[in-house]
Amino acid sequence: MATPRAQLVVLPRQAASALPHYELRAKRQQGADMALEIWQLPAIATPHIKQPTYVAGLHGRNLSLVEHRLLRRLKALRINLHDLPAIDALRVPIDEELAINLGLLFRSLAPMRNRNHMAAVAAGIEAMTKEEAGYWLGMAMHRKYPRRVLMALRFLLIDPNA
Repeated sequence: MATPRAQLVVLPRQAASALPHYELRAKRQQGADMALEIWQLPAIATPHIKQPTYVAGLHGRNLSLVEHRLLRRLKALRINLHDLPAIDALRVPIDEELAINLGLLFRSLAPMRNRNHMAAVAAGIEAMTKEEAGYWLGMAMHRKYPRRVLMALRFLLIDPNA
């Protein structure tokens, strides 16, 4: 009877390891600034990835404008970025849905300057489903001209009447 129990324990571990692995990396910069990055790690589900791959990152003013949204989402996962030491970096595994959403958010907001437009884009990306965010992030990562893809996304999410 011990053998079936062992098989039941092994099956969920295999199923969980068959998913793509992502990691949130946070580090303190000079002063109170923080930098957040999303990295995709090698996994069984992604045999083409041999080493950690950079997905997106955000820091400085643009991060501070959406930091409250990020902290609320990370707090639900019990990830606290306020306790980050001054020198060390924090590395936390995150699920695929959050990684895709944050990766798209970081890539979209990085070059933006208008605060109102940034808030509209952040709200629109936060409301996206996993499939829609995955489509846009894939287009932004694997196209020849990714800035055009991100500009199209920004045009769709910004209300022209606002």
